[in-house]
Amino acid sequence: MKRNVYSCSLLFSVLLLASCADDMMTMNATSQQKKSNQPIAYAKPGGGGSTAPTIYTTGDPADVVRTTSFGIALIGGADSDTPSETAAFQFLVSKSGGGDFVVLRSSGADGYNNYVYSTIGGVNSVQTLLITSRAQADDATTESIVRNAEAIFIAGGDQANYVNYWKDTKLEAAINYAVNTRNVPIGGTSAGTAILGQFYYGATSGGSVTSAQALANPYHRDMAGIDGGSFLAVNHLTNVITDSHYGQRDRQGRHFTFMARLVKDFGVPFASVKGIGVDEATSVLVESNGSSKVYGSGNAYFLLGFSGTPEICQSKTALTWNRGGQAVKAYVIPGTLNGTNTFNLPTWTGTGGTSEFWYANAGTFVRN
Repeated sequence: MKRNVYSCSLLFSVLLLASCADDMMTMNATSQQKKSNQPIAYAKPGGGGSTAPTIYTTGDPADVVRTTSFGIALIGGADSDTPSETAAFQFLVSKSGGGDFVVLRSSGADGYNNYVYSTIGGVNSVQTLLITSRAQADDATTESIVRNAEAIFIAGGDQANYVNYWKDTKLEAAINYAVNTRNVPIGGTSAGTAILGQFYYGATSGGSVTSAQALANPYHRDMAGIDGGSFLAVNHLTNVITDSHYGQRDRQGRHFTFMARLVKDFGVPFASVKGIGVDEATSVLVESNGSSKVYGSGNAYFLLGFSGTPEICQSKTALTWNRGGQAVKAYVIPGTLNGTNTFNLPTWTGTGGTSEFWYANAGTFVRN
């Protein structure tokens, strides 16, 4: 997670604690901001039972209308002040037409505001909406700001909160309207990346499943929250489940198991099930036509079911998805400073990477 600004005042300080199930992080922030990051306008929820979220606004609070161009920024997390982060935000801003940039989160504060408004630059305003309940996600203010945004970014944190607070609300509908009707670019990091696919791992048990746990039991309690098809609808991510902090947290095995579950329980054909995994300090930037470039110091992993359905995928039994050692085909692309290496999502082909086959036999995961 990124940019939680710490400051103190002679009058008061407030400590906010947010437990992040999937990122395994604890964030601390104060409601006082450093002068260098002081929002030009700062709004809190009103009294008297108001359901409006906390809103931090930097720049012009008046709404503007700009022509936008769709795109997707998938950031792997732990990206603060890295070339991959800079490339991702420059990409989103370039597609915003210089309009209003909206950050969505359920913990933290306004850490992105000054970074996007001043460091990246080129936008009318940055508004961070801190949404901590379904009532706030259903609030008319939330709906209006997101529907009228020219770029949307979902911060890191706990994706269980995003699923629990946002799914089947006006906020969900507003995001889908902005992305699919107004062609607004959208991005996310860490937990924000994890919910952008048609399918997602919601980590709703309160824990984050490890690869060892998932492979040993594809229905482990911490596998709770695999779902999809009725949340965010982002072009080029149909039948895709994403994962972040990929190599650093050894998530290849669990991601492979997520895909097995999609085939077994969600009716996704084995030859259509897809995954995108992104390492830390790495971003995948997808153009409106589905072509993408990989930036940063890590890898991006593009997975596709290849040879058949899982042989054994059941509760309390180790996963076997072998199919002659070719269950899933992976294309692993290293990031670069200039995004030299590419991947085309519509054709599921790339350049600059290496091909592998992934499979599991009785819970033993193999990359070959």
